[in-house]
Amino acid sequence: MKHKKVIILVNLGTPDIPTVPSVRKYLREFLGDPRVIDIHPWIRFILVNFIIAPFRSFKSAKLYKRLWTEEGSPLLANSMKLCRKLNMIAGNDYDVFLAMRYGKPSLSRLLNSLKEKNYLQIILVPLFPQYASSTTGSITANALRTVSEWNMVPDIRVIGSFYNKPQYVHAISSQLKDHDPGRYDHVLFSFHSLPVRQVYMMHQDIECSQFKCDRSITEQNRNCYQASCYHSARLIAAEAGLEQNKFSVAFQSRFTRNWLGPFTDDTIRELAQKGIDRLLVICPSFVADCLETIIEIGQEYKKLFLQNGGKEFTLVESLNDDDRWSKGLFSLIH
Repeated sequence: MKHKKVIILVNLGTPDIPTVPSVRKYLREFLGDPRVIDIHPWIRFILVNFIIAPFRSFKSAKLYKRLWTEEGSPLLANSMKLCRKLNMIAGNDYDVFLAMRYGKPSLSRLLNSLKEKNYLQIILVPLFPQYASSTTGSITANALRTVSEWNMVPDIRVIGSFYNKPQYVHAISSQLKDHDPGRYDHVLFSFHSLPVRQVYMMHQDIECSQFKCDRSITEQNRNCYQASCYHSARLIAAEAGLEQNKFSVAFQSRFTRNWLGPFTDDTIRELAQKGIDRLLVICPSFVADCLETIIEIGQEYKKLFLQNGGKEFTLVESLNDDDRWSKGLFSLIH
């Protein structure tokens, strides 16, 4: 047998089916992760199992039913298409697999199934352009915890973030240009929000305002989620030829007001009320379309924009299995 390297693409996860029990199970696993809700374990257990999951699962199940397609969950379907394409591009020297941090296919189960395969190297690729402890950090910790129990711990390489890599910037800026952004009055970059406290922890609990994280990347804030999001927007906008006054940055999918802002829903409402008629929205923290892009942005926030006086609202689809992204991702890994 020729020894190969293995590439494992990892996304966050999805319920198996859009039902209340399945969604509840998924939420318990996801929100039970101490890197997602980083509070005292007993408080987290009570909060997740007796408050959030039981009540939120009903609303979330309705949203997942709206999202579901004949292929199932778009997040899983789009990620599988990317995996298959990458397998074809990678050739005989690599095997490529897909895993989810929560739900199926399970990352830890996949890793344990590979234990006896004697791969030369495991290349772990969390599909999150900007690093966050609750996403890339959790995936990496889970993988390392799993392989640490093996007798022979393999060579492991982690692609920690790629928001500033030319392959990613080119692919997503090309996706943006496909929508002719000059035809719109404004382009909004919407990133997934995080608890402010978790963001500040990336630079010793010092507020982002002191490091001007919305303006520049420096040695002091290079690991900051907010700084990497704003820098992503600047890089993509520059390659797409956007003028500085034609785009802005906001953050979506918040749980409370103590999450990173400005919030996307507030920003969309304000833009419509200021007379922006045509709005183009792109979500650079998602590489595969999912609940947060298709339903939250593409349906709910589109309705919000139109209700507040906007005329045309377009969501740029995520990279999914776009050829430019598939080839660029392999180049980034290889």
